[in-house]
Amino acid sequence: MAQNRAASYNYHILEKLEAGMVLLGTEVKSLRDGKANLREAYGLIRRGEVWLVNFHIGEYLPGGPYNHGPLRSRKLLLRKEQIGKLERKLDDKGLTLIPLRIYFREGIAKCELALAQGKKKWDRRQTEKDKEAKREVGDAMRKFSRR
Repeated sequence: MAQNRAASYNYHILEKLEAGMVLLGTEVKSLRDGKANLREAYGLIRRGEVWLVNFHIGEYLPGGPYNHGPLRSRKLLLRKEQIGKLERKLDDKGLTLIPLRIYFREGIAKCELALAQGKKKWDRRQTEKDKEAKREVGDAMRKFSRR
């Protein structure tokens, strides 16, 4: 439903995990309509609970007075052991918790979280060079196989 395409460009993805989400009815309907933006969202551990902050879900127009706040913090559902492990890893220097995508599995909204480390400017340039080289090799292979 919603994807954070800039995540792999700005971060080194170290570990991925899946979490459930606590949502209101109008939020679920807006997610199903595709009115979500993960670009500036991040995860936060507060008092032993994981929260998704800055995740924008647009208002559901037929919701009327029962609508949700577009930028409210949303609770993520993880096991206590998983939260403890994440908390210990986040104490390491430079690690952050970012959402990669929001999707529905068997009718339930899920969030794919990643433990990530920010890339430096030169890391991003190197990633772009690697993508370009891979693209050129693929093009050359296709041209060669057509002969």
